[in-house]
Amino acid sequence: MTRSARRIKPAVIVAPALASIEVSEEKGVRYLHFGSHWIQGAMRVRRPHALELEYTRDMMFPLLLSPPDEWPRQVLQIGLGAGSITRFLHRFVKTAALTVVEIDARVVAAARDQFRLPSDPERVAIEIADGAAYVSRGGPRFDWMILDGFDARGLAGALDTRGFYAACRARLAPDGILVTNLLRRSRSCDASLARLRMAFDDRVAVLPTCVSGNTIAIAATGLHRPLAQDGLRAAADHLKRETGLDLGATVKRFAAALPAAFPKGAPAFL
Repeated sequence: MTRSARRIKPAVIVAPALASIEVSEEKGVRYLHFGSHWIQGAMRVRRPHALELEYTRDMMFPLLLSPPDEWPRQVLQIGLGAGSITRFLHRFVKTAALTVVEIDARVVAAARDQFRLPSDPERVAIEIADGAAYVSRGGPRFDWMILDGFDARGLAGALDTRGFYAACRARLAPDGILVTNLLRRSRSCDASLARLRMAFDDRVAVLPTCVSGNTIAIAATGLHRPLAQDGLRAAADHLKRETGLDLGATVKRFAAALPAAFPKGAPAFL
């Protein structure tokens, strides 16, 4: 989910029964709204597998931290939105089996009808459930958890608590990574980051806030992953060749912010 720079008047109502879920389209980009101007997802109609919103591109940063073609195998995505991340991973990360947990069945219906949600039961499993409850009940472990669940007011609720982050860590594989979208309308992300750091023993890196106000945080377990700029740049070049996704600007933003993000100096590893 991201902020809208200006209010976009909804052009399409998915169905009368789903009046609070709206789809608008402008200049070739289709947007999902939950009854407000807040953008819950977007898709460029002529390039449906590209990641249109900057924060969704930032959320792919973990792909730079592990060997290509080996990671991830099992991915948990909480919050479907317009299915942008699901479409991208299904198309370009062939190693990944995706489990998507979405609390509202109407969002899944909108994603299928308007946003080309992949229909591939062998690789994409959709669960209609509360994300916090799903993680807390236990079950299989995941190599990568992607958290992007918000309500119409831009609130994450139970998906931004210390207990939830601890439950996420318990559901991660020994060398797992969690990436979460922290969006705050009127205050900083410091409290959220403190909770995340406590759950992950300070194994957290933070990307600089993007223009829309989204801050992406990455937490890790197990294997330490290098954060040296040269290595990240090389990984970004490889990712661009393979998928078209260019994270070069994200790497530059991250490298420039390292001294501020880590007061003791730029770390070599996450």
